[in-house]
Amino acid sequence: MKTITEKFKSNGEAPPMFENKFLNRLTKTHIATPIVIFMTYSVALLWYTLVKTDVSALAVIGLFVLGTLGFTFAEYVVHRWIYHPPHDASEGYKEFTYNMHGFHHDYPKDKKRLAMPPVLAILISTVLLFFFELILQQYAFAYLAGFVVGYAMYLVVHYTVHMYPPPKSFLKALWVNHALHHYSKDNILFGVSQPLWDHIFRTMPKSTKDKNRAVEIIR
Repeated sequence: MKTITEKFKSNGEAPPMFENKFLNRLTKTHIATPIVIFMTYSVALLWYTLVKTDVSALAVIGLFVLGTLGFTFAEYVVHRWIYHPPHDASEGYKEFTYNMHGFHHDYPKDKKRLAMPPVLAILISTVLLFFFELILQQYAFAYLAGFVVGYAMYLVVHYTVHMYPPPKSFLKALWVNHALHHYSKDNILFGVSQPLWDHIFRTMPKSTKDKNRAVEIIR
């Protein structure tokens, strides 16, 4: 039986998620594809806000920053309370969350499944556009621009911590945190791009032993 350290270093391409070849193809994406899509989308939203609305440039900057922060909160909430269901959840819900996230826990080194499929991500971002516009009206576009950039930066971090060795800097903490969540305790450390909300909701590791274990895993 492999140790968690061996699993961390050896898990590669995952088996098909679906028997249907078309559906299975939709579950894979090159990491650059959604990043380019959402960075371009963000620029278009910012341009639209500045040219087509009465929102000032200063307000656009503030809304963009709030949107990025809003994504980090959404990242934490979805990861903790949706992707990791309670033990008494229905079998149907467990199957749903497995396809959305549990599969990634089983095959964390599959580089083609480290991002949400673009079709699904674009659908969700379109729904969010209508939702934010309903609430924020003309302020929604700059806010969503920050939100999708937050997602793009999350993808960069998530891909990097799985595919590359950790740097010898303060950023190493991101590798340590995610390794501990993946390979030791999946009920802590739900923030991938940053640990802000883990500190706020007290889901940081409580013992030095846990942190040391994670450091050994990523070596």
